[in-house]
Amino acid sequence: MIELNKDLERENIGRKASMVAISGNILLTIFNFIVGTLSGSTALVAEAAHTLSDVITSILAFVGFKIGMKPADRDHQYGHGRAEPIAGLIIVVFLVVVAYEILSDVYVKLLMNESLQAPDWTAAGMAVIGMIVNYAMTTYLIRSGKKINSPALIADGQHQKVDIFSCGAVLVGVIGAQMGFTLLDPIVAMFIAIMVLRTAFVVARDNINTIMGKLPSEEILEEIRAAAMSVEEVKGVHDLRVNNMGPYASAELHIELDGDLKLRESHEISHKVEKQVINNVGPIKMAIVHTCPFEDGCEE
Repeated sequence: MIELNKDLERENIGRKASMVAISGNILLTIFNFIVGTLSGSTALVAEAAHTLSDVITSILAFVGFKIGMKPADRDHQYGHGRAEPIAGLIIVVFLVVVAYEILSDVYVKLLMNESLQAPDWTAAGMAVIGMIVNYAMTTYLIRSGKKINSPALIADGQHQKVDIFSCGAVLVGVIGAQMGFTLLDPIVAMFIAIMVLRTAFVVARDNINTIMGKLPSEEILEEIRAAAMSVEEVKGVHDLRVNNMGPYASAELHIELDGDLKLRESHEISHKVEKQVINNVGPIKMAIVHTCPFEDGCEE
């Protein structure tokens, strides 16, 4: 029952965060396009196209999250959790594409000598609104992703963070164009492209590490050990391993028990330890517990 409640809470938080991201990006896309067209800001129209890509990545993150929530089955006996870091890697592809588009625009403006037209100040106001909204969505997505240990939501939040700098570039570009500094916009855009690529690298590294089963944190080992030792009959814990599967992880550990215990008693204690680990250590969804006599230890 505890595990079911945890899954339900996780699903509710993930769905709400995804819907906020999708709805927010759809509204930003519409307003950026309308204001950009009316004010004559090509940068804001381009930002509308960029925000439209955010809608796609938010949908991808949500799909990855939903697949990751599916329970284990005959073909996927450890569940579908790795769908989330896979969705995170797909988002990386979108980040690289965005960086390429920005650098292509910089190339046109710098090498092709394209002049920068000064847009209306309305575009600057929309850029400020975009920065505020994107900051709020970024903070909410990353916080929600960390709360439920969702690589897909965290990756989407990191992607959303890029839009803060992108809207900042639009703002700087408008101000620079009004003051006659036509080179300011492409220079700032180049900086944003570098930030996008850096974000893509960080997101790719984190999600690849998750797929490779990297330990979620060093503290989790102590939490598992403490949960196992909270069972009165357990004398010691060794050979502890954790396999990261995205939103969840599995644990394998050896517990040391009194050597005079009967097989059935040892078996019951191992089940107690399994429940303690799963119920008290956040990311652990499965636990495999081996029993060993305390006086002899256990050889690999």
